[in-house]
Amino acid sequence: MIVHSEYVNFPVLDLKVSRIGFGCCPMGQYGWGATDEHELIKAVHAAIDRGITFFDTADVYGLGVSEFVLGKALKGKRESAIIATKFGVRIENDQIFFDNSKKWINRSVNKSLSRLGTDYIDLYQLHYMDNKTPIDETLSELQSLRNSGKIRAFGVTNIDLSDHGITQPVDGLASFSFEYSLANRMFETVVYANQEKSGLCFLSWGSLGQGILCGKYDSATEFSEIDRRSREVYINFHGQKLAQNLRIVDYMRNILPYYKDKTLSQLAIRWILDQIPFSIALTGIKRPAQIKKNFGALGWRLSEEHYVKLCELSNVAEGIG
Repeated sequence: MIVHSEYVNFPVLDLKVSRIGFGCCPMGQYGWGATDEHELIKAVHAAIDRGITFFDTADVYGLGVSEFVLGKALKGKRESAIIATKFGVRIENDQIFFDNSKKWINRSVNKSLSRLGTDYIDLYQLHYMDNKTPIDETLSELQSLRNSGKIRAFGVTNIDLSDHGITQPVDGLASFSFEYSLANRMFETVVYANQEKSGLCFLSWGSLGQGILCGKYDSATEFSEIDRRSREVYINFHGQKLAQNLRIVDYMRNILPYYKDKTLSQLAIRWILDQIPFSIALTGIKRPAQIKKNFGALGWRLSEEHYVKLCELSNVAEGIG
């Protein structure tokens, strides 16, 4: 077994957690092209073998499929894993809306526990605000779930806590999450402000820009209809944004020879880890080989010259320089 060599001390849980997390959205087997459940389960086991123990899913990924497959993969290995899942998105009669009510929280947590095949969730995250339920009420209900033992800690995703008056540490609140990568630095100032005020661990999702930073795609790439990236709402793969992203990829390809045995994905992940030290980079995983590749982002740093240039290129891409 290979022991993971780079960790953060995760708040509230008081555990050393790998700085690379296993993103389980593709495990929902919807909208990310072809997937294979057997390969997904093997990928979970490969992650644990390498010390990557943080698994981030949501009840809405594949309408529960992701949680079910993750629970299946972790059978007999539960104590080796940190399970993070989310609630707050409802899909009924083909309509998507958000619900942070006490009733929905309790219904959601019980269903997630059942699908995951566990009696506790390590990190339970509010996925999106419904703009009806005061966040204080939501956090209070999450604290009640923590007191009951159903969850060990809680977090928020896609929410600027300071916008809702949360500027001090909150008992039980451990993390927050936004999309963040070389392809998307839109929330960077929010990330820094929330960490400074609340001392929370940051979880980056979309860490590889939905795959554009891997170097596998170019302006001629065409995705199948079953791949969500075919839709223009996934701007990383369309128009001017695609052209800007490819300039970042070209620069990473040019500097790759300076980093022996590294890949473009590893450079992109390493930039996040260097940019925000108290963070975990989440990457969507479909097969074991991706675990091995991502693991190579750990235990080294970008040179100052390359780090600064990547900051400059991504600033230009985001228009925030």
